[in-house]
Amino acid sequence: MKVSLFITCLGDMFYPNAGKATVELLEKFDCTVDFPEQQTCCGQPAFNSGYHSDARKAAKQTIEAFKDAAYVVTPSGSCAAMLHEYSHLLKDEPQWQQEADALSAKSYELTQFLVDVLQVENTGASFHAKATYHTSCHMSRLLQVTRAPQTLLGNVNGLEMVDLSHKHDCCGFGGTFAVKMPEISKEMVDEKVNCIQATEADILIGADAGCLMNIGGRMSREETPVKVMHIAEVLNHTEER
Repeated sequence: MKVSLFITCLGDMFYPNAGKATVELLEKFDCTVDFPEQQTCCGQPAFNSGYHSDARKAAKQTIEAFKDAAYVVTPSGSCAAMLHEYSHLLKDEPQWQQEADALSAKSYELTQFLVDVLQVENTGASFHAKATYHTSCHMSRLLQVTRAPQTLLGNVNGLEMVDLSHKHDCCGFGGTFAVKMPEISKEMVDEKVNCIQATEADILIGADAGCLMNIGGRMSREETPVKVMHIAEVLNHTEER
């Protein structure tokens, strides 16, 4: 099966290991992975800030970059959700809207692709640790992917998963929201960190780099001893006992 990797901005700049783990996982299950070099930002920051003209430019660039892809897989529920917004964003341009629909139909978040397309529920990972999982807003509410990550993490050998209280609450990142409303964002992420600390988990796992960067940054400043890991890294992890 041929798959094109959509790495995303934050993945490219801050979470390259998540990108590498994504490729290794896909190749493990017989996927041939390519990387269209024309790809750039999905346009979500501009879109969420109301700059729809700029967002349309980014959307068209992304559509062109992945025009020949059989499947598009990304280690980001948020960015995957944005790809599904293109049809609405380009509704006044029928030709582009048609191509946006085609991109949406073949685009998946990593865990969604593993479970729903490849029919993989156990990646063979082994990780002896106590962990909790942050449910990101865009992935669960817009993309409506909730079962896949929990199923895959539940099958990681040695991983003890602890439920995170108020797990559906936003971490306060929200892209440009954290920049425009820093005081509110800080209060939201502080609540999230308190919930994480209450689990006594060693590791915080998430599927969106923006959330992990926001929560991880706050925990680092507060010297909270919890390691932050992208779900791709966990699902690709093996260890010897």
